[in-house]
Parts: sequence; C-alpha cells; structure tokens
Amino acid sequence: MTLEVTRLLRIALVASVAWTAAAQAADCPRPGTLGTSRILAVDPAATPRVGLKSFPQTLPLADREVVLTFDDGPWPATTSRVLAALAQECVRATFFLIGKPASEHPALVRRLAAQGHTIGHHTWSHHNLKYMKPADAEAEIDKGIAADEKALHGVATTIPSTPFFRFPYFESTPHLLERLQSRGIAVFGADLWASDWEPMTPQAQLKLLTDRLRIAGKGIILLHDPKAQTAAMLPAFLRYLRDNHYRVVHLVPAPGGPGVARVP
Repeated sequence: MTLEVTRLLRIALVASVAWTAAAQAADCPRPGTLGTSRILAVDPAATPRVGLKSFPQTLPLADREVVLTFDDGPWPATTSRVLAALAQECVRATFFLIGKPASEHPALVRRLAAQGHTIGHHTWSHHNLKYMKPADAEAEIDKGIAADEKALHGVATTIPSTPFFRFPYFESTPHLLERLQSRGIAVFGADLWASDWEPMTPQAQLKLLTDRLRIAGKGIILLHDPKAQTAAMLPAFLRYLRDNHYRVVHLVPAPGGPGVARVP
C-alpha cells in the first residue's frame, strides 16, 4: 500500500469516526438521558499534551463539561458492564487500551469502536516507561499501538488511527514526550481521578469522585474499566452528572495526524 493511499484511508477513517460520533451524540432513543453534549476534535499539533495532573494545560472545556476516559482495558467482564452503563445514558468515552489484552479480546475492542467510543493507546503491557531504556520504552509503546490497530482494523501498524496516548502511571520522560510529539501523537494526562486503583466500595468511590468534581468543576476524568468497583459505581455517577447538569464531551482526532495530509 502506498503512502498516499494510506493517507487517504486515514483521512476517510477519521472523518467517518467524527461523523458517526456526532450523529450518535445528536440522536439518543431514550429521552431524559445524560447524552453526549458535543464532539471535541483534538489536534496533537495544537495540543500535544493535556491534563493538569501532569501538564500546565488541558482541553478547552467549559464549566461543568467533563471528558470520560478509561484505562487498562479491555477486560470482558467489567468492560462490558461499563459499555452497558454508557449505552444506557447515550454517553461516549475514550478508552486507553493495553495492547496485550486488546490482542486477546479483539472482538471487544471492535465493539468499543462500533458503539462510538474512541480508542487510545496505553502501551503493550503497562510497564513504567520512565525506568526503561529509551529504545525499549518506544518499542513498548509501538507494540501496544500495533496490537490495538490489529484488533481494530486487522492490520498491525505503529501509525495509530487515533493518535492519543496515555503513559502508565503518568510517568514520562522529556525524550519520550518529544518523540511522541514529533510523531503527531497527543499525550493525555487527567484533570481528576477516582483513585479506583485503591480498593473501596462503589459508594465510597462515588463520593470521592463527586467531591473532587465539585471542586474542579470540569475536566478530563480518569477511570479504569477493568475495576469491578468502577463498573458498579458508573451508573450512579452518570446519574449524578445528569442530575447536576454536567455535560459530557466526546473526543475524536482532528482530521489529519501522523502520516496524514492535513485537510484544508
């Protein structure tokens, strides 16, 4: 396949994802649901790094706008429950997948995409890249991207169809940040999180997260779909967002990206 054909296919894919997400955001069969309020196209050239827990800047969100992100999946038992909760409220999220489980559950990866969610990348095996040799860290990133792309599209490539990446443990290095920026891949931190890596009841997690959201007022929220407590908590959290007039923003890649011609 020539580079030009690859570019055209990726432009078409990005446009298709954006159109599908917009259509789904505008049309929910159940009145009174939370829904997805708007689509935000993220251009890695303009916003190479976002999330106030790690970086000075974040996404341009209005008050009471939130972005839902989930790490470390896919994990069939719990990711399926998360998908059901999101579908019930017609909400779209971004899933930062680990390549190894993505390679083991490709049908679930395709299900995530088919339901309108955005697929980002989170390495092959969740190693802490900060303490790896640079070449080994880049190989870990690329192996994860290739596994996610193989699960999604049947072709293993290190050029991501969605150029979104999140570091495990939010541990990066200046070299890796520069390398990802040079490849046109946006790095996502978070603005607040549920601390769901700590064992707690769904009720305690809900209170912790809503208390933090009341203080922050808006932002990129980090959750983990393999956590049973998160899957159990999510329906109540989505109801909280709806009842307290928060709005969910869905992220998609801006037209263009790594190896892709920019659309005028």
